[in-house]
Amino acid sequence: MDNVPGVCSSDPPGENGPDSGSTDDGLVDAFGDLAALPVEVGERRPTCLRCRRPQKVCLCPFLPPQPLEVSTCLYVVQHPAEESRVLRTVPLLAACLPLGKCNVIVGRRFNEEKHPELAAVCRDSGTLILYPGPKSQNLEDLVQYQEVGTVKHNVIIIDGTWSQAKNMFLKNSLFHLPKQVQLNRTLSSQYVIRTQPSNICLSTLECAAVALSILERNDEIQEVLLRPLKALCSFQLQHGAQIHHSKEHLLRNGMYDKPMPKNKRKIKRMEKLITDHNICPR
Repeated sequence: MDNVPGVCSSDPPGENGPDSGSTDDGLVDAFGDLAALPVEVGERRPTCLRCRRPQKVCLCPFLPPQPLEVSTCLYVVQHPAEESRVLRTVPLLAACLPLGKCNVIVGRRFNEEKHPELAAVCRDSGTLILYPGPKSQNLEDLVQYQEVGTVKHNVIIIDGTWSQAKNMFLKNSLFHLPKQVQLNRTLSSQYVIRTQPSNICLSTLECAAVALSILERNDEIQEVLLRPLKALCSFQLQHGAQIHHSKEHLLRNGMYDKPMPKNKRKIKRMEKLITDHNICPR
């Protein structure tokens, strides 16, 4: 324990310092005085109820006047760490869609007992899970021969870093039940205030925007959903934020300034970022 001011811990009782009882009483008094001090509680900035942003930087002017009418239902399974991030995209996505069309479920592990609604969605034949991989079918190819309005889809999107999303996908058997799909459109991420692994990796909002525009056969949906994201990034850059290039871009241009990993699997993954133009980490 650190010395209490005025008391030498090496002095034996009854000599140069007070006896042990006095020391204990002094400590109690000192901590009691500290506990009695008023606690300053920082005031939270008022938050907009629609876009979930502080009112001074509200993004509602960039949201659609009315929620977009869509038949597709989104289920965003969100890693708990995403809840504490300041610059999240999911609240903006939810603000653009009707109530019940963007359902956010937070957690790492999901099962039928604790999440019966999600389990029922995963077993639905119209449900798709958006996750790239060798077993994934291009979403554009899947809906190419479907008549508009004949099939109502649910789309599950995993919200987290790429390593978190991979872990959640692999360790939740429910997520292996729906048909696995991926996006084949060439689109560079507009979410430039957060680092992406590669140039073709997209934020959750961007994935949802592209998927909805394909499923609803309406390219305007993508444009409308990306508008608040562009406004968010523009505002942050105007107030000191820096553009975050993807890890792929940094590696290709010799700008990657972090120590290279020693793990062979990680090294191979980083090499693949440079050599494969169409790779997202899995």
